[in-house]
Amino acid sequence: MATDFKTSRLYSNRRRFLQASTAALSGLALSSCGWTLGRVASTPTQSANANKNLLYIYTWAGYTDEDLLRRFTNETGIKVIADVFDSNEAMLARIQALGGGDYSIIYPSDYMVRKMVELGMLNQLDHSLINGLEHLFPRFQKPSYDPENRHSIPMTWGTTGLIYNTQKVKQAPEDWNYLWENKKELSGRITLLNDVREVMGATLKMLGYSYNSTNPAEIKRAYEQLVVLKPAIASFTSDAWRNQILPGDLSIAMGFASDAKQVMEESKDLQYALPRSGSSLYMDTLVIPKSAPNLNAAYAWINFMLQPDVAAELCARLSFATPNQAAFNQLPSKIRENPALFPPESALQNCEGIAPVGKLTQLYESYWTKLTSS
Repeated sequence: MATDFKTSRLYSNRRRFLQASTAALSGLALSSCGWTLGRVASTPTQSANANKNLLYIYTWAGYTDEDLLRRFTNETGIKVIADVFDSNEAMLARIQALGGGDYSIIYPSDYMVRKMVELGMLNQLDHSLINGLEHLFPRFQKPSYDPENRHSIPMTWGTTGLIYNTQKVKQAPEDWNYLWENKKELSGRITLLNDVREVMGATLKMLGYSYNSTNPAEIKRAYEQLVVLKPAIASFTSDAWRNQILPGDLSIAMGFASDAKQVMEESKDLQYALPRSGSSLYMDTLVIPKSAPNLNAAYAWINFMLQPDVAAELCARLSFATPNQAAFNQLPSKIRENPALFPPESALQNCEGIAPVGKLTQLYESYWTKLTSS
C-alpha cells in the first residue's frame, strides 16, 4: 500500500493518539518497512527473538514514517516493526503485562524514564557502542531525569504554551495571567489541555510557584484560581482545539509547541507564545528495556537516530524539535528561527520538566476532578 506521509502525516501530539487518524489508517501495513499502526493493541510475535534482522520499537504516533523506516532498513538490513502508544502510562502497563514483549527500543518521556529506572526495567546504555552523543545540545547531555544519559537518549523536546489568533485577541499574550485578565472578552473562546499536571502547573507558575509544587497550600491556591477562570473556558481538550481555532471559533488555546507549529502552517493568523513566567519543557527519549531481544539492532537504531542528517530530516518532515545541535545546524533558517519549535534560551530559563509529586498526586487529581466535573 502506498501512502504519502509527507502530505498526509498524522496530526498527533506527544500525549494522545488521535482516534480518527487511527481508524483511517488502521489497515495500514507496509510490509516492506514494517509500518503497522494497526498493531496498537496487538502482541509482538516471538519470532523477533530469533531474528537479528528484525527490530520492534514502541513509539508515539507521529514519530516515525515510511521514509524513516525504509532508510534504516536500506542502511542496516534490519526491518523495523513500529507499534504506537497514546500515553506513557498505557505504554508502561503494556510493557509490564507483556514482560517486555519483543520490543528492543521504547520511546518514554522524561519522567517515565525515571520511573522505569526505579522499576528496574531499563538497560544501562553502553556509551562505547553509541556514536553521536557529542552532537546533542549541552542542556540535553546531562538531563536531571537521567544523569549522564545512563539509560536514555534524548529524541525530541518541546514546550507547552498558548496558541492564539492575532485577529481575535487585542494584544499578544505574554504570560498565563493573560487568560485571567481578559477572561470576560475571551469567554467561551479559551481551551485548556485535558491534563491535570499541565493545567495546574501553568497556574502554579503564574502564581510564582514550581510547576511541580508539593506544597498543599500552593496547589489549593492554583485550584482556586482555575475556579475563577472556569466560566470562561470552552473546554478542556488536548486535540479538538485545532479544528476550532483554525476557523476562528476559538481565540486562544493551551497546547504543545509541535501542535502549534502544525496549525500555524495552515493559518498566518495563528501564533505561539511561551509564557514569560515559565512552562513545562518535555523530552521524549530512546531506551532499551532489559527484556530487549535484539541489542545489536537497538544500538543500530540509536546510532541511526543520532545521525545529524536523519534528525534534521525528521524535524523538518514531522514537525518536532530536535535536541541534536548538529542536526539543528543543518535545518533551513525558517525552521531554526521558528519560536514555537526552538524558543530562545532566555525563554527556557523558567521552564521545568514535569516531575513526580509522590503522594500529592492524589491531591492534584482530587482538585482536577472537582474542576472538570463542576
